[in-house]
Amino acid sequence: MTRHFLKDHDITPAEQAELLRFAAAMKNDRHGFDSLNHQGRLRSVAVVFEKPSTRTRLSFQIGIAELGGHPVVLDSQSSQLGRGESIADTAQVLSRYVDAIVIRTFGDDRIAELAQHATVPVVNALTDGWHPCQLLADLQTVAEHRRESLHTLRGTKLAFVGDAAFNMGNSTVIACSMAGMHVRVGAPAGYQPADDVLERAAEINAETGGSVTVTDDAVKAVTGADVVSTDAWLSMGMKDHEQRVADLTPYQLNAALLGHAAEDAIVLHCLPAHRGEEITDAVMDGPQSRVFDQAENRLHAQKALLAWLIGGDRR
Repeated sequence: MTRHFLKDHDITPAEQAELLRFAAAMKNDRHGFDSLNHQGRLRSVAVVFEKPSTRTRLSFQIGIAELGGHPVVLDSQSSQLGRGESIADTAQVLSRYVDAIVIRTFGDDRIAELAQHATVPVVNALTDGWHPCQLLADLQTVAEHRRESLHTLRGTKLAFVGDAAFNMGNSTVIACSMAGMHVRVGAPAGYQPADDVLERAAEINAETGGSVTVTDDAVKAVTGADVVSTDAWLSMGMKDHEQRVADLTPYQLNAALLGHAAEDAIVLHCLPAHRGEEITDAVMDGPQSRVFDQAENRLHAQKALLAWLIGGDRR
């Protein structure tokens, strides 16, 4: 059966830990794995962009090449997707050419339809609802900071402040629950995770020992946290910018708010950042920031994922 990675919980907590161990090994020996080169046959991976990208494009394209594979980068402007070819037809065609499909797109219905008709693994490089590859990188970054076994992510306290109603909020709640972490979401009404996401997290936490708390009090969310994470308030296509900024300004990750976290807390942001809005320069560039380690770890985490899904490499 073809395995896809569309949402964080398309893998099990044990598989997530396995992937993170593999990602750490790949970081320690960046050019020591050729999992997509099978007896001289280079596996090809289509990397499809329906949204602009910097880190996702670079990390997947470079990572596939470093694994000995061949990245085929497509965007809607230079392919028939931009001229109305159906997702189903695209999935069937790509499946006959490549060994996997990575896609950065809009609605989750699009990637679900792609996976339904594809006969090769489909990887979510970002949709409106989920950002699972980012969370693998985030968890790898937290584990590096704690300098402990990945199993000891269990019990780590992570605060997510700001707009938690979309991809980063959803993936943070689910992926951290899978790691047995304690998540506190600080967000105003209308910007909190949906009930179905919280219900799924509760099911996972019953197995892993983690927890999720949602509050509209940013200070309460951050107090004592080992990790403080945020995301942009304004994304492509969003309207009511002035209202969103007004609603979310009390949740800005600044020095005063960070001061309520644990003394050795680290700061995460998936980038791109709107400096001066959801995060200040002082925090983004400060000694507690691990934002650029986090960005680098996209490369290593995604290499591990692709080797695991396509190459069958689970070292």
